Amino acid sequence: MTDPGIGPGTAEPQQDQKESTDPRIPGSGPSGARAPGAPTAQDAPAPAAPTAAARRTSLLVTLVLGGLTALPPLSMDMYLPALPEVTDALHSPAATVQLTLTACLLGMALGQLVVGPMSDKWGRRRPLLTGMVIYVIATAVCALAPTAGLLIGFRLVQGLAGAAGIVIARAMVRDLYDGVAMARFFSTLMLVSGVAPVVAPLIGGQVMRVTDWRGVFVVLTVIGVLLTLVVWRRLDETLPPGRRHAGGLGEALRTMGSLLSDRVFTGYMLAGGFAFAALFAYISASPFVVQDIYGASPQTFSLLFGVNSVGLVLVGQINGKLLIGRVSLDKALAVGLAVITLASVALLLMASGVFGEAGLAPIAAGLFVLMSAMGLAMPNTNAQALMRSRDAAGSASALLGTSTFLLGAVASPLVGIAGEHTAVPMAVVQLVCALAAVGCFVGLCRPWQRADEEPAPAGTTSRP
Repeated sequence: MTDPGIGPGTAEPQQDQKESTDPRIPGSGPSGARAPGAPTAQDAPAPAAPTAAARRTSLLVTLVLGGLTALPPLSMDMYLPALPEVTDALHSPAATVQLTLTACLLGMALGQLVVGPMSDKWGRRRPLLTGMVIYVIATAVCALAPTAGLLIGFRLVQGLAGAAGIVIARAMVRDLYDGVAMARFFSTLMLVSGVAPVVAPLIGGQVMRVTDWRGVFVVLTVIGVLLTLVVWRRLDETLPPGRRHAGGLGEALRTMGSLLSDRVFTGYMLAGGFAFAALFAYISASPFVVQDIYGASPQTFSLLFGVNSVGLVLVGQINGKLLIGRVSLDKALAVGLAVITLASVALLLMASGVFGEAGLAPIAAGLFVLMSAMGLAMPNTNAQALMRSRDAAGSASALLGTSTFLLGAVASPLVGIAGEHTAVPMAVVQLVCALAAVGCFVGLCRPWQRADEEPAPAGTTSRP
């Protein structure tokens, strides 16, 4: 395909895969350490100015990959304003209806374990298109579900199929970019995919003004069809046959075992997963907290959710455009995790009444700070973890996504454990997850020891 590695507002394309067999990209660590003999930025020739065709192709790739990574917030957030109505329409308790979120998350987690290694073996396009088609069918069935049990079941299938878009989009970024350029591209993707959580609740709230909760799934079905057509017609393969894995399940399991044996990879994976779990505790609890406890309408809830998503996008762009290249990825990540932890403490104090009865405004402010800080945590944990692997990007992406969604699926039902009339469980879950993320980052990643870290596992080395 026309050079997709050159993108508007992104960094330089990935270096030739034959340059080094060290999966830790030179200059990508927090100290900027570079492998012996690796070319420096001063040694490299100045890149030629991209042609108009290259810029257009790169913009298209950015938009398509952003659309694929937007599937989770679209599938989750458009549905959030409808949760109280689903509870009434299907005559089910809130805890049961929240399982529709958990089932979708669980499906996305497990599906990535299958699709990721498949994409390393057969390339990115075939597994992606298969998953997208199944996603469309499952979403259409959700719109017709007569019972909560059937809705939960097909939300699981929807998540299993939608996992293809998430894991393969992340693997394609790893195919195209290295080092700091990859971190910048993840921040650029956050600008594209970040539109989804901004507009999804707004769309969901407006859809419910003219129809019921089933109409939300009809809209998701249409979006899935359109995205599938664009992928089929316009997205080229990014993994050449020479870099694909010939092995089957055994090799996939060995590769994942090698990745998990890498302490630093596992640290970034868990830090990102626990940070997302804190975010998902907010996502799953906020419809009841904002609407039932504080009496906001679905439209007001959608507006507040959109404002919080804008904060996440803006901080993500600050990370990509201003911090990366000036501040190490680990320092930016450390700030993000610290802010998430402080926001969680503040939310717990307000929800438990330490400062008296808190209104909607201070709670909304705390949630805004917490969600905005995800713009520092999410792209940097992904980039740092994927730098540990070059030719096993699909498997590495699968492990990242699976841990993220599994931890989110565990956090979802816990926020409602004390009923629908208190925000304390949400704040407790957020604080526990934030502290766990900090613990994994400090205890496993140990960024101050990067110069002395052990070699990456053999299963993640690149092939000549």
